[in-house]
Amino acid sequence: MSSSSSGLPRDFCAIDFGTSNSAVAIPDAERPGAMRLVPLEDSHVTMPTAVFYFAEGRHDADGPPRAFGRAALGAYVEGIDGRLMRSMKSILGSSLIEQVTDVGGGRGVKYFDMLAGYLKRLRKQAGARASGGHEPRRVVLGRPVYFVDGEPERDAAAQASLAAAARAVGFEDVHFQFEPIAAAFDFEQQADREQLVLVADIGGGTSDFSLVRVGPERIARLDRRDDILANHGVHIAGTDFDRHIELTSILREFGYRALGPARPGQPPREVPSGIYFDLATWHLINTCYSPQRMLELRGMKTFYGDARHHQRLMTVLEERLGHELANRAEDAKIEVAGGGGCTIDLGLIESGLTVALSETAAVEALRGDIERIAQAGRETVERAGLKPSDVDALYFTGGSTGLRLLADRIASDYPEARPVMGDRFASVATGLGLHAAQLFAA
Repeated sequence: MSSSSSGLPRDFCAIDFGTSNSAVAIPDAERPGAMRLVPLEDSHVTMPTAVFYFAEGRHDADGPPRAFGRAALGAYVEGIDGRLMRSMKSILGSSLIEQVTDVGGGRGVKYFDMLAGYLKRLRKQAGARASGGHEPRRVVLGRPVYFVDGEPERDAAAQASLAAAARAVGFEDVHFQFEPIAAAFDFEQQADREQLVLVADIGGGTSDFSLVRVGPERIARLDRRDDILANHGVHIAGTDFDRHIELTSILREFGYRALGPARPGQPPREVPSGIYFDLATWHLINTCYSPQRMLELRGMKTFYGDARHHQRLMTVLEERLGHELANRAEDAKIEVAGGGGCTIDLGLIESGLTVALSETAAVEALRGDIERIAQAGRETVERAGLKPSDVDALYFTGGSTGLRLLADRIASDYPEARPVMGDRFASVATGLGLHAAQLFAA
């Protein structure tokens, strides 16, 4: 039976499945035609896109024992035996989606099933809060402008995988909307006149821009294709910032870019860097712990001019602290986001070990990525055949727009535009909900 004939005209939802955080909107029973965000954890309407698989415990009807969102992060912080998965959205469009990964306790889970399990959790939460308690059968899913830069086939495969995962957990009617366009719909709720808004949606995995015509007379139109003047994006965002912070600050204390010992007649060679890039990339961290790789890295002690670097690196690998280092890099980025510096405590590796991160150092580490993101915004306007002075407003959404130096850099290209900060974590879900309400209107 199709969802359109199910007798449940309000059995739909909108899902913002983000790299770092996710949110869900459902019809508001008290306001016909309106949508509301679902509390996913206690009163929180956003939930970290994270799953923790417990090494011990029995499977149930929903699969292996696991926790989601803040509970997943909490289990990891408490040191419970198991595996934490984050940045699952980054796997879309890659060969990893069909691969099986070890989650502890002798269990293997396919990445596709991991992603589907998280969507199932969101659908279940939507049903628990919906009028009548029915899990929705129709969904609008957000998607970045590009899952994969410059590779249309992989980009299409990424969307197909996400659609397949949604159908696997019970959604029968699956639609997509670009995330920055959804954010424009949210911005439009406050627009009192027609204007051109450049939406900057910068989250954990992608930085997307859309130039959209909005206004009170357009808000009720379902087909808005003519109002979307251009969109463009790059696969650079918050997790890339975290990686640069970790590489240029934390991992230098573990041998990244360090030189090996001097040898007669030869200049010192730089320590091989592959292990450091993998340690700073969420979905690759666990590959660093394979027995073969550990054996290889133990044998590289003589490659290091400073024996402490190798010793610290092996401590990270032997005690599986890679995700903890990544967390500390993310925390440091957030701390310097509003200006100033911070001190990163690495005492869990070596007593008394700390790293200072100044705002200047953070800016230098992120400068290249920030410029590429700003260029994507300018190219969006150019693709519409317009000039920066034609933009009336800049609408910032996505968790990474809280990074002051990034938002300021983007705004500097549009001095005549009014900058507006949306809800960094919920405006896309709100806009997706508005689109879903129109799309699925009974």
